[in-house]
Amino acid sequence: MSKPAPILTADERDEAANRLRIWLRDEQDVELGRLPAEMLVGFIEQHIGRLYYNRGLRDAETLIRAKVEDTADALYGMER
Repeated sequence: MSKPAPILTADERDEAANRLRIWLRDEQDVELGRLPAEMLVGFIEQHIGRLYYNRGLRDAETLIRAKVEDTADALYGMER
């Protein structure tokens, strides 16, 4: 089974790993090396990130539907 293509760019992955390391150090008193942090970000990206992505899509769809409805109402109001 092939591994899915990464969603994040290399720079984004590095930033996420760094933020994770800082949060773990400051909030949980856990020191995590760079490689384990990158591996954890990869796990989150593959197995958990899709949940947030899909939620964002649903939120965007709700917003777009509301805008389309508003536009349809405005057009209906312009009819003569």
